[in-house]
Amino acid sequence: MIIGAAVVPHPPMALPEVGHGEEKIIPATIDSYQKTAEFIARCQPEVLIVSSPHAILYRDYFNVSSGSHAWGSMESFGARQVSFDVAYDEELTETLDALLEAAGFPGGTAYDREKMLDHGVMVPLYYIRKLMPDLPLVRLSLSGLSLNMHYQMGQYVQQACDQLGRKAFYLASGDLAHCQKKDGPYGWRKEGEEYDARIMQDLRDANFAALLDYDPAFLEKAMECGHRSFVMMAGALDGLQVKPHYLSHENITGVGYGFVTYEVTGTADHQHILEDHQAEEKKSAAERLASADPYVQLAYRSIVSWIRDGKILPVPDDVPEEMLTQKAGAFVSIHEHKELRGCIGTISPVRQNLAKEIIYNAISASTKDPRFNPITEDELPYLEISVDVLGKPERILRPEELDVHKYGVICTMGGRRGLLLPDLEGVDTVQQQIDIACRKGGIAPDEPFQMERFEVVRHV
Repeated sequence: MIIGAAVVPHPPMALPEVGHGEEKIIPATIDSYQKTAEFIARCQPEVLIVSSPHAILYRDYFNVSSGSHAWGSMESFGARQVSFDVAYDEELTETLDALLEAAGFPGGTAYDREKMLDHGVMVPLYYIRKLMPDLPLVRLSLSGLSLNMHYQMGQYVQQACDQLGRKAFYLASGDLAHCQKKDGPYGWRKEGEEYDARIMQDLRDANFAALLDYDPAFLEKAMECGHRSFVMMAGALDGLQVKPHYLSHENITGVGYGFVTYEVTGTADHQHILEDHQAEEKKSAAERLASADPYVQLAYRSIVSWIRDGKILPVPDDVPEEMLTQKAGAFVSIHEHKELRGCIGTISPVRQNLAKEIIYNAISASTKDPRFNPITEDELPYLEISVDVLGKPERILRPEELDVHKYGVICTMGGRRGLLLPDLEGVDTVQQQIDIACRKGGIAPDEPFQMERFEVVRHV
C-alpha cells in the first residue's frame, strides 16, 4: 500500500520565516517543494512516512518514533513562530514495531528518546501541511548499520502498510553533498560534485539497485546526509513499478538539494534488488577468500570455527613455517557490506607464535569488539578480512616523523594508549591519524602524550 514516494532536502532557509529573503536564491528548490506537496495531495495518502537523518540516531538500531503525537518548532533557526503539532499513526507504528521484533531486526520503538520533531521532518512538512494539514505521520530514523539493512528496514515498512491496508506516502528527507563550494560552510571536495551527479542520475532513473553500490568511504568524503534515507525509501518501494518525475537540483549554497517524486504504477514481481545484491556480495567475498594469502585464510577459519562450532581452531598443519616461528603483534580487521564490522589486535605478541596470535585475535575481532554485536553465522559468507602484522614500535618526538600511508601510530599518556593502523580509508593527514589515536586512548589533545610509530605488513 505504498502509493507514492519522494526525495526531498531540508534546508531551513527554504522557509521564508527563516530565510528572510535568502530563500530567493534557491527558487527551484522552493518551486519543487510546492510541486512535491501537490503530488502528495493528489495521491491522497492516509499517512506520511518520513525518514530523516536528523531524527535520533543510533549506530546499531533503527528508531521508530512512538506516542500519539509530536511537537516541534524552528526556534533554533530563529523562527519560533513556525511550529508543528502532528499526530502519529499509532496503529501503523505498533504494527511496524511488532514486525521488527518478530524478525529480530534491530529497530523499533524501544529506545525512542527524542519526542521533538527535527528539521529534516519540519522543513518539507511546512509545505505539505498547507495542502494536507491533518495528515498523520510515522517518523523513522537512520542508523549506522549497512546500506543493505537500510533497504531491509524499508521493506519492513512496506510490509506493515500492506498488513494494515494503509495507503502510505514515503518521504525520504535528505540533503545531498555538503562540500561543493570553496567559500561555503563545509568547503569543497571533488567527491561532493561527483556524488550529486551520480545520485541524481540514479534517482531520476529510479535505479534503486545502484544505491546499494556506493562505497561508505566515498559517502563520507562527499559529506552527504540523505543517502541512507534514499535507500530506505527504495526498500519501501521494493517490488513496485514506479514512474520517476525529476523536479530539480541546486547546489548554490554548497549543499546539494535534489527533488524526485515517484508515482507507483503497479507491481514488479521480477524485481529482486536486495537478493541479487547480496548474491553478488557473497560471490565476491568467496572469490576474495579463495585468492587470499594464508594469513587471511587462517583468520577466517578461526572465525568460522568459533562462531559455527564454538571451538578455538587448532593451528593447522598447512600454515607457512614463518607463522610458527615468528612472534609479533597482529590486528585482524573485518568488513561486511564495505562497512567495518570488527577490529581487534595486539601491539606486542602475547601468544607463542604468530599463528596463534591471529587465531585468537580473529575470535576477538568477530565477537568482542565493544563497538559491534558479535558476528552471527548468517554473516560469515559476506565477511572481508585483512591481517596486519606489526613491526616493533619506535619512539618519535615530532609528527613530521609520521607518514599516514607507511606508519601506524601509538599515542600514550600514563596508562592510556590509543593505536591507529596506517593506510586507512578516510585518514589522509598525520594530524587526523594522531587525533583519532588519541581519541581511542581517551587522551585529550592538550595532554603531553608520547608517540611511537610502527610499520605493518598487511595481508589481504
